[in-house]
Amino acid sequence: MSDHVYPVTEIYGSSDTSVDDAVRKAVSTASQTIRHVEWFEVTQIRGHVGEDGEVAHFQVGVKLGFRLER
Repeated sequence: MSDHVYPVTEIYGSSDTSVDDAVRKAVSTASQTIRHVEWFEVTQIRGHVGEDGEVAHFQVGVKLGFRLER
């Protein structure tokens, strides 16, 4: 493994479908503007319960590690 340096940023993704979808949306969207995204870590999972008592929305906190350019 090379001697890379990785800063970390935390973002939040949301979905009305699933936790998995919220993570994928967060990583995909961030990767459009942050170069060299190489790993992620889910730090938080929360959601919203609708008036009918069912899960209505998922929200995830995601830490992203991205490699700095030299």
